[in-house]
Amino acid sequence: MMILTANRNMKGEDSLEQVMREKNTENSFPVLTIGNLDRLSEAEYRECCAERLIEIAVDLDNYKGVGRLFIP
Repeated sequence: MMILTANRNMKGEDSLEQVMREKNTENSFPVLTIGNLDRLSEAEYRECCAERLIEIAVDLDNYKGVGRLFIP
């Protein structure tokens, strides 16, 4: 299971970023972060996000252990 988020928060011991830094292994799936949540209302931006999601899903083994990936 992968996480899709717009969260970039690095505040506190239980922030997503802190957990990724502490728990990420070479076999961990990446956390997918939407680069600009405000642009999701734009059809072209959504299409770019969807294309990137498909690329990652198809080659998921190549992205294990990277931590965070921004889309698009």
